[in-house]
Amino acid sequence: MRIENVIARIGEVGIVPVVRVATVTDAMRAVEAISDGGIPIVEITMTVPNAISVIHQVAGRFGGSLLVGAGTITTAEQAKLSIDAGAKFMVSPGLSIPVLSVAQACGILAIPGVLTPTELMHAQENGAKLVKIFPCQNVGGPKYLRALKAPFPQAALIPTGGVNASNAAEFIAAGAFALGVGAELVSRTALRDGNLAQITEAARELIAAVRSARASATD
Repeated sequence: MRIENVIARIGEVGIVPVVRVATVTDAMRAVEAISDGGIPIVEITMTVPNAISVIHQVAGRFGGSLLVGAGTITTAEQAKLSIDAGAKFMVSPGLSIPVLSVAQACGILAIPGVLTPTELMHAQENGAKLVKIFPCQNVGGPKYLRALKAPFPQAALIPTGGVNASNAAEFIAAGAFALGVGAELVSRTALRDGNLAQITEAARELIAAVRSARASATD
């Protein structure tokens, strides 16, 4: 899949679910629940045990119906392994030029994490097309995102960290390209209790919140 198509898909859906769980079984169950909730994108973080294997399993099981990405990519080696496993995009908590270089050489979208204007400029100078703002809620949430968008109106930003259905509309109104959502969607308690329906319903709520916010923005 071309980078442009991946970007378009992320922009269309508006949500990047971050799967950061303790076991391979929980990861697969979380992916299934998210997919059942109507979000055709998942990001499997490298903190999941055997994450590369999980990415390979998800890519093989869901095929073209789900856009599978790798998260918490901090090294070029992780980038290469995740691409070989079938990841169509990768996300980092910070800005790694070696990771961006591997992704660009392989024709894969890499989304670096940044927080400051200087980091955002550095990411753009090195070819980043989408940029994750992390940890966004801790430094002001939607207000911070809006302030960051002022000097960078064309930047496609994905706020992550503390994003949920209740504040999704504020982030969209502040100019978010998409939302990165982790524990607020993939509840470890729900997984522990076998309550996958909770995760599925949370996914549906997020989709509804994003669609409503975007509709309001165009009125």
